[in-house]
Amino acid sequence: MAKLIYSAITSLDGYVADEGGSFDWAVPDPEVHAFVNDQERRLGSYLYGSRMYEVMRYWDTADADRSPVEQDYAEVWQAADKIVYSTTLQAPSTARTRVERTFDSEAVRRLKLAAQRDISVGGPHLAGQAIKAGLVDDIHLFVNPVVVGGGNPAFASGFRLDLELLDEHRFGNGVIHLYYRIRS
Repeated sequence: MAKLIYSAITSLDGYVADEGGSFDWAVPDPEVHAFVNDQERRLGSYLYGSRMYEVMRYWDTADADRSPVEQDYAEVWQAADKIVYSTTLQAPSTARTRVERTFDSEAVRRLKLAAQRDISVGGPHLAGQAIKAGLVDDIHLFVNPVVVGGGNPAFASGFRLDLELLDEHRFGNGVIHLYYRIRS
């Protein structure tokens, strides 16, 4: 059975975007980006809400100005299947993408059972639904050395998680990767 993984780039105070919606402070440097690329190579599918999909579809287009590490990520992203949960998106604008109107925890459970590769759930709101449904297995946080003081939190409210730290990695720019398994 595949794992469902929630991965987020956060501020030290736990936000994925500041109060203005900006996440420019979270752009990974080449060392962090290469690490993320290696983590994401094992993924076969991404689950997104419409807002996260709008951000991530940037990686579907060719860009001659991309660095080699960015181009590598674009290729990893393009090779994976994407499921977007949206009531407003009529059709996807990227390859290997389908739209579902509602998040169906039983359908995701079946997807995990059938998948040959791990699955990522992107965005705190959708991840919160998956966590509350007991579907998320692992959490990867890339904690940036910045406090933004408010904004979009990495975790939705309304649940408690007991976690087991499996690994941590420190990067030269001060980012720390924390890898947790959710305790049952």
